[in-house]
Amino acid sequence: MRVLAVVPARGGSVGVPLKNLEKVGGIPLVARAVDACLRAELVDQVVVSTDHDGIAAVAEAAGARVVRRPADLSGSTASSESAVLHALSELSGRAGEEPEIVVLVQCTSAFLDPRDLDAAVAKVLDGAADSVFSGTETYEFVWTGAGDGVNHDPAVRPRRQDREPHFRETGAFYVMRAEGLRERGHRFFGRVAVQPVPARHAVEIDTPEDLEIARALAPFVDEPLPIDVDAVVTDFDGVHTDDRAFVGSDGREMVAVSRSDGMGIALLRRAGVKVLVLSTERDPVVAARAAKLGVPVVQGLGAKDVALREWLAAEGLAPERVAYVGNDVNDLSCMAIVGWPVAVPDAHPRVRAAARVVLSAPGGAGAVRELSDRVLAARPAAALETVPVPAPVAYGRAVSGTPRPVRIGRSLVGPGQPVYVIGEIGINHNGDVDIARKLIDVAADAGCQAVKFQKRTPEICVPPEQRDQIRQTPWGEMTYMEYKLRTEFGADEYAHIAKYCDERGIDWFASPWDVPSVEFLEDMDVVAHKVASASVTDHELLRALAATRKPVILSTGMSTIEEIDAAVEILGTERLVMMHATSTYPLPPEEANLLMITSLRQRYGVPVGYSGHERGLQISLAAVTLGAVTVERHITLDRAMWGSDHAASLEPTGLEHLIRDIRIIETALGDGVKRVYPGEEAPRARLRRATA
Repeated sequence: MRVLAVVPARGGSVGVPLKNLEKVGGIPLVARAVDACLRAELVDQVVVSTDHDGIAAVAEAAGARVVRRPADLSGSTASSESAVLHALSELSGRAGEEPEIVVLVQCTSAFLDPRDLDAAVAKVLDGAADSVFSGTETYEFVWTGAGDGVNHDPAVRPRRQDREPHFRETGAFYVMRAEGLRERGHRFFGRVAVQPVPARHAVEIDTPEDLEIARALAPFVDEPLPIDVDAVVTDFDGVHTDDRAFVGSDGREMVAVSRSDGMGIALLRRAGVKVLVLSTERDPVVAARAAKLGVPVVQGLGAKDVALREWLAAEGLAPERVAYVGNDVNDLSCMAIVGWPVAVPDAHPRVRAAARVVLSAPGGAGAVRELSDRVLAARPAAALETVPVPAPVAYGRAVSGTPRPVRIGRSLVGPGQPVYVIGEIGINHNGDVDIARKLIDVAADAGCQAVKFQKRTPEICVPPEQRDQIRQTPWGEMTYMEYKLRTEFGADEYAHIAKYCDERGIDWFASPWDVPSVEFLEDMDVVAHKVASASVTDHELLRALAATRKPVILSTGMSTIEEIDAAVEILGTERLVMMHATSTYPLPPEEANLLMITSLRQRYGVPVGYSGHERGLQISLAAVTLGAVTVERHITLDRAMWGSDHAASLEPTGLEHLIRDIRIIETALGDGVKRVYPGEEAPRARLRRATA
């Protein structure tokens, strides 16, 4: 064991009683801390130091080893260092349990990213530092109560861009050499370094108000992970429906449900996951829908939790391996029973606060399907081999409703979300990692959410008749195959790209052109895959992409509607984003056909964006006004550079202007609700004349 994580979690707490057992995102704080440590690749063992039986039980259930802390080290005046040193002394002398590095992790920080822990540990393991703390970048001016500037001269007010950042200590974690901690008795010694963490992770819970803030943030900060359960139980109204009812002249009620939810339930049943519907009201609509889905339903309940407990006992199910989806306060008692309480996004605030997972799709618009996908993602691949690819919607007739967003990396992509801008680097790096880094900087500085590359296996993708053709290149005369091999990035280059994109806070992925390239990109753990327009008819490639269960962005250039139908049949629609494109380089306006954005959205019921190859910005901006949820443009350092795609690419200034104007358009589009704005009040009072 080289790296030991110690989580101090005493039972006493002044601000929030038994704070370490309070739930954020449906999980006790001590369990969240343990889980983050266990998911960190460089942490070998996790120990929770506590004096409380309840905390000890939760910590052990989460996978930690428990060290009982004596009373004299458990009071409000005891330091965290004392708890860590005590844990080290309890482990000392045992073979293989003398750590080189110790990580102090605080439960009061609800949002711990295992990647940040690993990065901090690596700094100590590599010898770059002896002690590392988590800090968030800040440009705030700090004052004393007496009105004196702490980190600035009040007479000098430099702009943010002219100042070096300071780092506010978040208190989330500290990494240090165990020997140095024993010698100094303090967490800071030797060479001290900061591990930057995002501001959204820098929430410390010391008061009830802090706890409320963390619970409100959890649905937006927590990464969507697979949900490993044996059963799914759902409320009906507000989960399978949007909580509205249509009443006919004869008094009969009707509700709207999502067909995709039905497919999700079918997939769960085929995978062996048990499903139950619970409803407070007795309604023939509920019974009819449950019969259609082929699942049991219990209606007319005064106490849902009693019925849930009875069903769990009858089915022999462990409550901690059950998910319950609810939307209103009468679901809280059931949510308290199961291990995975789940809420729809428009649920009552108390329900969202109690949920371990808040879905992105509303009730009646794919919420159950979204949950099904998360549950299936946790099932062994072998258990899903007999499950057919979901049938797509009936193409050729309009699909009603708003497409639900698809999560890609750090962002949701879909209607109501900021336009997801992709800087297409493609092959414009010319085989040079330094150029790739500069293009990543261009994209990140301009405000792109992602950059995209192209990945090929030249031995597969280059036609035999072209391999020996001679090309004039910046590196001299060579065959076309030599040229393609010269400019293709491998594992080392993409590992560098992945690390640099993470440092710049930007997603990256690529268009694979063959099945081995899909496997290569999966090994790189990309957040999504892109299907180039040229690959729409490569069904072997599409099947390989569908098997990854990653989000797929499908470009539709040079394709007939029948070819697109066939591609969507293979890929399915649950994690699909489509891109209208015309594969003419550069694109003349008369071939843009932007109304296809609306046509694709209506035909397939998925988010639709625009991949542009035109000169200038006008067509891309027009695409946004027509509802494009993502815009992709090729980018270059200089359009005069050598290479086939540079001439149809945007230079840095053009990309900056594109994103600036996209954000202005987003603001200007509004919500479609007519109102009188404050700026209109004065001219309204001055100019409006009313006549009888």
